[in-house]
Amino acid sequence: MKRLVKLVAVLGLIAFIAGLTAGDWVTPAQAQQAEVSVLRVGTDVDAGTLDPRLEQDTTAYRVTNLIYDGLVQLDAKLQPQPDLAVSWKNPDPKTWIFQLRSGVKFQDGTPVTAEDVVYTFQTMLDPNFGAPHRGLYTPIEKVEAIDAHTVKFTLKQPYAPLLSYLDLGIVPKHVAEKEGQNFGSHPIGSGPFKLVRWDKASKIVLEANPDFWGGEPQFIKKIEVDVVPDNTARAQALEAGDLDLIQSPLSPQDVKRLAKDKRFTTVQMTGTGYTYLNFNTKDPILSDVKVRQALAMLVDQKTIVDQIYQGIDKAATSILLPGSWAYTDTIKQPSYDPQRAKALLAQEGWKDTNGDGILDKNGKKLSIVLSTHSEDPNRIQVVEYLQNIFKQNGIDSTVNISDWPSFIANVQDGKYQIALLGWLNLVDPDRAMYNQLHTGGGFNWGGYSNPQVDQLLDKGRTASSQDERAKAYREAAKIIAEEVPYYILTYQGYQVIYTTALKGFVPNSLGMLRSLVHASLGGP
Repeated sequence: MKRLVKLVAVLGLIAFIAGLTAGDWVTPAQAQQAEVSVLRVGTDVDAGTLDPRLEQDTTAYRVTNLIYDGLVQLDAKLQPQPDLAVSWKNPDPKTWIFQLRSGVKFQDGTPVTAEDVVYTFQTMLDPNFGAPHRGLYTPIEKVEAIDAHTVKFTLKQPYAPLLSYLDLGIVPKHVAEKEGQNFGSHPIGSGPFKLVRWDKASKIVLEANPDFWGGEPQFIKKIEVDVVPDNTARAQALEAGDLDLIQSPLSPQDVKRLAKDKRFTTVQMTGTGYTYLNFNTKDPILSDVKVRQALAMLVDQKTIVDQIYQGIDKAATSILLPGSWAYTDTIKQPSYDPQRAKALLAQEGWKDTNGDGILDKNGKKLSIVLSTHSEDPNRIQVVEYLQNIFKQNGIDSTVNISDWPSFIANVQDGKYQIALLGWLNLVDPDRAMYNQLHTGGGFNWGGYSNPQVDQLLDKGRTASSQDERAKAYREAAKIIAEEVPYYILTYQGYQVIYTTALKGFVPNSLGMLRSLVHASLGGP
């Protein structure tokens, strides 16, 4: 029997029954309304912070989306829908005016006003604040409160993807200003759930917000987010009844097994992310584009996708996602070709001069360290497989596996050569490319710089038509495929598996859990 925690509101139910006339009776639906349910969600890594301005991991995105409201919410088709903003207008290419919903309160009881919106975006734009996603908002020149419920955004230039980024959670100025960097540990938003406990590296506990403007969640009154780093252990916890819902990243063998289990609903769809090899272009060896191209030719995508990901992820051809309006299948990264790779390395002076099977140049071995994090066994298998191929082709290669916090800290500090990781929530080509590959971008950890790419990414932001934007992103993607600062390994699939007792939950490719507001946990 599926694990279901129900704390029956006994007094309320007794009072209800006592008030019935002799001919009345309690329906199952009415009885369910008198129950309080706890939903347990498994995740792979702990959130780094619950401040939406500073978040940069998937767990944080998904949890803050429950705690906070943005000006908009993105629907299943990634289109902006009203949230704190009930309407907006765009009187000219550089002006946006948003009308806020009235009567909305933060979880401490104070009203949400235009000043809170202004403060949220001003801090995002402040270089000293250190927001990782600041680059998404730098086209904003200023944000003003016209009155308590009207906000005006003035842009430096037209900015096509702006609405897609306005799902950023709005924080209360009076609290965040006082708490500073500590706000992320004691978050207060206006969303449907509020934080009641956070056991770091273990569990995040949320409770329904009785003052939520959209109505207090009626059935799921508590959400426990349990950190279970290992993919298979997370799947086993679902099978044992210790979890009710798990989602990507998951191991293919677990997805296939659970899909056959009638106790669970399994949903698989095209994701909004990619898995990629990040080349550190500042590294003495990898600064050579020909070396990067040669290493890319040693990536056996077909085997990796078929054997390790078992077809759940798809082999990528470029940095453009297939579901995007900018996608074209005419752009191709280097394909698997070991002979051509060795010839290219030889042209660059990397040869086995010592007869030991290892390529060298000017007395230095061709040594590469492949890094990833310990929480994802699929990624560990990938880097170990690549290590094998590299060694077979004369490259002295090693693997460095560490936990997520250590791994991402090293990547952010540029202390890596080739790192295997992924990007999610790529709701626009701009989000997949600008911060990552524009010179000086906040996530440009590999130090890639190409003035032509910069110009194209800038054009993609400001172009007035989608066709113009698509042309710019395709040209940039072609250069990126040729110069290989990123090698896009797979287009990620998205999977979510949950108990059939969960009703009314609507999965989306971003992995957000907002529809739990209207869901219930009951049934056999």
